[in-house]
Amino acid sequence: MTSAAIYARVSSARQKKDETIGSQTAALREHAAQARLDVPAEWVFEDEGHSGATLVRPALEALRDLVAQGCVDVVLVYSPDRLARKFAYQALLLEEFARAGVRAEFVRGPRGDSPEDQLLIQFQGMFAEYEKAQLMERYRRGKAHRARCGSVNVLGGAPFGYRYVPKTADSGASYEIVDHEAVIAAELFRRYTDDGASIADLTRWLTSENVPTRTGKARWDRSVVWGMLRNPAYAGTAVFGKTQVLQESPGLNRRARLEGRSVPRASKTVDRPREEWIQIPVPAIVTAGTFGRAAQRLADNKRYAARNTKVPSLLQGLAACSACGYGYYRTSARTTSRKIYYYRCLGSDDYRYEGGRVCGNKPVRADYPGTVVWDHITHLLADPALIRAEISKRLDAARTCDPVTRQQHRLELEAAKAASSITAMIEAFSEQLLTIDELRARMPHLRARQASLHAQIDALHAQAADQDAYLKLADDLEGFLTQLRGTASAATTQQRQHVLRLLVKDVLIGPEKITIRHRIPIREPTATSGQPPAETDTEGDQRPGYPLCWGRVHAALGSSLLGRRE
Repeated sequence: MTSAAIYARVSSARQKKDETIGSQTAALREHAAQARLDVPAEWVFEDEGHSGATLVRPALEALRDLVAQGCVDVVLVYSPDRLARKFAYQALLLEEFARAGVRAEFVRGPRGDSPEDQLLIQFQGMFAEYEKAQLMERYRRGKAHRARCGSVNVLGGAPFGYRYVPKTADSGASYEIVDHEAVIAAELFRRYTDDGASIADLTRWLTSENVPTRTGKARWDRSVVWGMLRNPAYAGTAVFGKTQVLQESPGLNRRARLEGRSVPRASKTVDRPREEWIQIPVPAIVTAGTFGRAAQRLADNKRYAARNTKVPSLLQGLAACSACGYGYYRTSARTTSRKIYYYRCLGSDDYRYEGGRVCGNKPVRADYPGTVVWDHITHLLADPALIRAEISKRLDAARTCDPVTRQQHRLELEAAKAASSITAMIEAFSEQLLTIDELRARMPHLRARQASLHAQIDALHAQAADQDAYLKLADDLEGFLTQLRGTASAATTQQRQHVLRLLVKDVLIGPEKITIRHRIPIREPTATSGQPPAETDTEGDQRPGYPLCWGRVHAALGSSLLGRRE
């Protein structure tokens, strides 16, 4: 009797849920019975939830292995598009079956081996590929339309801190804030923006507090925290269509070429332009200002990355050319006695540009502008009026933060409820109202929730401690400034880098002057400085309210900064 194997496939999760693959298998079994084909139970291969646009499918792989062994005579498939959605893949599989002496039969399709039947199979393959492309385009346009209408359905899931509420007959899908997770997310942003914690520090903190991830894992990865800090949904605006997949030409691989292997086509996921993003309003956990500061720090981290820097420099990532706009990089020259470091403009290198250099600025000794900038910043920080204004602003924000107090009270109530639930479970077990298996099934969840709530309460206490620190600092401002002046001269290069990157946007180096653009507004000279007014810097971003519109110009260096060598 002729042996046969059955192959069935459905591509979407909904088809898998509705068990539509069972109807295919039933029709194929009926066809095998009518044709008197023997189908062993282990030769029924089903791929549930796998796309026909790829050949990497578990059941298909097993079927191809069986065909290669020469154990089967006929492969039964419901229709050619169930075998593959691409015409090239259909032709590849049919040719592979034919080389092994196996015949492919379709319930909905041609069943002969004549040239006409083969032509019809090829036409069906092309139509299946066209149909898939059409379905994908309709699916994409439909999701984009629902996103423009403000529907959360297109987002599918919800990030940490939110609960995805599916749509009902009366209302659409929505995001719902999970209170105990929202506190963790807000504390995460606060530590990153205000305390200067690194992503690795945040990962260790979340793991040590036994906070489970959205998927239930106990260990947090840095990529997860990085994704949370970049997710605009926390600021009240979820985004659809933020990324896209780009297909690139395969990279050159000598080893694969010598072994006769093909190199897979490279692809990468990149962000779309912001004007193409589709914004969907959702409840906010952090303010837009906090999210903007987190985004700015992420950009600064990328800009100031010292991956291959063996000897740190003070103005690394800050120095730029005022003439051409290119950044300054550090280079060195060795004399008979020592090694001297210089800042050099990227535009002044001949080999970088086809027509030669685009800038005529000369190299600058690295220690000269660094000394000038650091002296200016320490003099700026010694101004009590400026420091007191910044502290007053933060204190006003701390005093008006009533939601934090309400949130702490709500968390304490939930922690008390969790403790009462644990006590009630233990009492029920002692009175033999619960079995040991039921107790073991319910107790870990209650314990984890109790630990998470206590961790969130501790985080709020830490915020209160920070507010107290601001109060103490405001009371003893003069002592703080005295201590600052005493330690500024002994600070290391890394410590000075940290201070400069908090206070300075960039340092523009020109032939006759150095322009320092600050992150804090300075409109007039301080009363304690006793120095004449400096020239106002009008370069750069001049948007209203932008804090980097004011600068100081130092022209005292003159030409001694430029081109000096020893």
